[in-house]
Amino acid sequence: MNCDALPTIRIEDREITRLICGGNPFSGFSHVSEELDWEMLRYYTMPRLQETLDECWRNGINALVSRGDRHQMRMYLEHRERGGKLQWIVQTAPELADLRANIAQIARFGAAAIYNQGSHTDNRWHEGRVDEVLDLVKFIHDLGLPAGVGSHIPQVIEYVEEKAWEADFYVCSFYNLARGYKSAPAVDRDAYAKDRFPSGDPDEMTAVMRKVSKPCLGIKVLAASRKCSTPQEVKSTFEYAFSSIKANDAIIVGVFQKYRNQVAENAAFVREILAKSASRR
Repeated sequence: MNCDALPTIRIEDREITRLICGGNPFSGFSHVSEELDWEMLRYYTMPRLQETLDECWRNGINALVSRGDRHQMRMYLEHRERGGKLQWIVQTAPELADLRANIAQIARFGAAAIYNQGSHTDNRWHEGRVDEVLDLVKFIHDLGLPAGVGSHIPQVIEYVEEKAWEADFYVCSFYNLARGYKSAPAVDRDAYAKDRFPSGDPDEMTAVMRKVSKPCLGIKVLAASRKCSTPQEVKSTFEYAFSSIKANDAIIVGVFQKYRNQVAENAAFVREILAKSASRR
């Protein structure tokens, strides 16, 4: 463990910092526009990806969440072969035909935990087939790893809890981007235009996160860059997040290092916020 690590939670036997680096920008998923997708992809060469992961460790972040595709597998492999120590929490890559094969390959690359990608879970929900995701949770467990379920829909998390799926953690979007069947931008060029970020969504999801006892990892905390126009806005949004989730929850925040060191800024804000919170107890 990094001696300067941020405060941690536990997912089974893994200690995970309460600020986790998100991987959407690494794969060019901005949730803003096709132009920003391309800017992210062009910026994040493999050397810059490795430097960003190293910067996370230097700033006390000990975990990464990203897609289980070949690109991200290669990135994490190079990180570990260079001596990197970040733990990799991996979401399935639903564009692949065989998710079990995808999960098995992720496990071989050294994942600390695996969860079913949120849009895949939510699409099964809309189709009335969400129970199929339980088989993936069981398969992840069969490989000896903590298994999670991702969702943008608060009612899905409640359903999984009520049905006692024995998921070890949840990945919960502060904003519901899956009010209907959701296609990926590569399939639907208007996918981002359909995304909505209503102001009441975070309250609804964080209420569910507080209600379940298992660790929840919050995503889309900054509304996919819509709430980070200034450092102060980032800090205030983080303050809201940590005051609204429970003590064994964490947040996942993607970074785009091209214009400023967002890793260092985010880590400093979280360190300050959690220190103040601890002093009030």
